[in-house]
Amino acid sequence: MAPSPSVLVPATLFTIMFALGVGLPLDGFSRWQQQRGVLLRGLLGTCVLVPLAAVALLLWPATLSLSQPARFAIALMAVSPSAPLLLRKAGKQGGDRSLAALLQVGAALVAILITRIFGVSGWAIEARHVAGQVALAQLVPLLLGLLLRRFAPQWASRLEAPLDRIANVLLLLLVLVVLAKTAPLLTTYVGANLVALPVMGALVLISLALGYGLADRDPQQRVTLALVTSMRNPGLALLLAGTYAPEVPAVKLGILKYLLITVLLSIPFLHWQRLRQA
Repeated sequence: MAPSPSVLVPATLFTIMFALGVGLPLDGFSRWQQQRGVLLRGLLGTCVLVPLAAVALLLWPATLSLSQPARFAIALMAVSPSAPLLLRKAGKQGGDRSLAALLQVGAALVAILITRIFGVSGWAIEARHVAGQVALAQLVPLLLGLLLRRFAPQWASRLEAPLDRIANVLLLLLVLVVLAKTAPLLTTYVGANLVALPVMGALVLISLALGYGLADRDPQQRVTLALVTSMRNPGLALLLAGTYAPEVPAVKLGILKYLLITVLLSIPFLHWQRLRQA
């Protein structure tokens, strides 16, 4: 019997965040105490400007024909910052993992507030539910990983690679389970929500541009802030969708479509940045 996504999502996020905490260099955090402006601009982009851009897109007359599930999916991703995957992606794509980690923690805390401000009409999304998800699935495991790195560095070095492999396996399993449960509806969703795909793509491109523009001229900062701003938290969005709209599977499909579009559009951006740095 396949595991439930409602169990896999928090377990996967917890493992990813713990593994990232174990692998983060502690000396990188001290540098950013003198770079508060970059942190504030990053939080402004991912937690305020992206949700505002989503509101503007959804109120645009050309998008009023979007189905309600597609609108909910876009809204949920817009109000779900602090993507755990961005730390790993930032480190592998020429970004700054320490800066990404600080933004991750800050955005996770701000997510509790912006979910109240930009709540989805008709859903009783309360801050305490978001706070519980953020704390248990992100902040607590990240802190535990950092404490292990700080007080038991030898154990942290030994566990870093195995934890990373376990996180990869859980992430792959989660993707397969969600796809298996939603595959029968995929063709129907794409046909009924074809106009939603360019809207999602437009919001992703706007998010990348916002992060890139808010960074300094440092290439690492630009890659990091662009990824932080554009990569949303599908775990939080899926949790909220599963809690408040379990009878509307098209919302979860829309979240997965948004995530896929984000990954696809980030590829040419990162390729362009590698060419510039070379």
